[in-house]
Amino acid sequence: MAIIGGNRRTVTPRTTARLLAALCAIAIAHTDVPGVRSSREIVAAEPAPAGDVAPPFYADKSRLLVVRDNQSRERPIRSKPDWAERRAHILANMQQVMGPLPGPERRCPLDVKVSEEVAEQGYLRRKLSFAAEPGDRVPAYLLLPADEPGNSPAGERPRRPAVLCLHQTHRLGKGEPTGLGDDPNKKYAQELARRGYVALAVDYPNFGEYQFDPYAHGYASATMKGIWNHIRAVDLLVSLDEVDAQRVGAIGHSLGGHNSLFVAAFDERIRAVVSSCGFCSFPRYYDGNLAGWSHAGYMPRIRDVYELDPTKLPFDFTEVLAVLAPRPFLAIAPERDANFAVRGVRECVTAARPVYELFGAADRLAASYPDCEHDFPPAERERAYAWFDRWLRDAGPAEVKAADDPDADDPDTANQDGAR
Repeated sequence: MAIIGGNRRTVTPRTTARLLAALCAIAIAHTDVPGVRSSREIVAAEPAPAGDVAPPFYADKSRLLVVRDNQSRERPIRSKPDWAERRAHILANMQQVMGPLPGPERRCPLDVKVSEEVAEQGYLRRKLSFAAEPGDRVPAYLLLPADEPGNSPAGERPRRPAVLCLHQTHRLGKGEPTGLGDDPNKKYAQELARRGYVALAVDYPNFGEYQFDPYAHGYASATMKGIWNHIRAVDLLVSLDEVDAQRVGAIGHSLGGHNSLFVAAFDERIRAVVSSCGFCSFPRYYDGNLAGWSHAGYMPRIRDVYELDPTKLPFDFTEVLAVLAPRPFLAIAPERDANFAVRGVRECVTAARPVYELFGAADRLAASYPDCEHDFPPAERERAYAWFDRWLRDAGPAEVKAADDPDADDPDTANQDGAR
């Protein structure tokens, strides 16, 4: 099966080849740079399925405890192996929109280069860059908490939990969560470092000091390039002597809020996630007007393939949240957020809850709905840090394993409802 313009129909390999040749011919005619495919060619091309057969399409993305076969026959999900099938479909459908997750061809040595070190109150700030793929270096700030006397044997540094801190839409990029901006509510990397966490903040493409055209380099979306860069950022974190590789989290506000979800969906080394003002169900986003998701900074296929129509999109945030299960996830969703309608957030949390319950992990899915606008106020940041304290810093080995291993026994049987 193949998806053409959002609809499904059977095509033969010969027909597929002819279609792709035609698309390429059209695109080459509109390419302005010799030897480089245009962004229109890349993003409008037929979405590549994860395998030879496109993943099933689920019209109702709030019904998560069902799975379909490649002939659209549906059956209920009653076990973790059943859920693994649906989870694979969700990840494949995300790639229909974002483009394929890069493989070994883009992996290379990190080649970390430090350009500056500044001792701040309670932590050391390192400015650095790392190689995300051949020919591309990503700027970042690494914040290392100051060692406290008597906390570890002489000559040894304690291994600490770490958090990948992703920035909002702001010209400073990584600089804002690092504490270099003027907004006191967005300095979460700095605050986490002072709380004892190793924090890493990186620039998203075309923010801060990072200029990169993902389409000229074969990506179908800036979103997927961001996911790949953030996976490589996790590679960097787990390589550090200062970091406990079993205790890595991700946090972000707005742009960083959904990017923390996206990277955690594809990288299970991330054990706990906090998203502030980062999402709502697509039909609730500006009443279903998805133009804001479709520009070159996100996923142009939403416009060019799926025609800005939420009913044609093969994934939604109801599914993205469920993909994280049973790992701890906290949503901060203000009641008066004009970007991401709180009603759409509640729908996502409600839809994902049965999946967490399937794992006996209902207490690992939580949401807070403060009475404010599109912001990350002090009480909610404290709630976020306490979430990391509970699931990363203070969790015992069994709890950390349970959040990583779906087949591990759940050590906490309280199963309290975490939503507020």
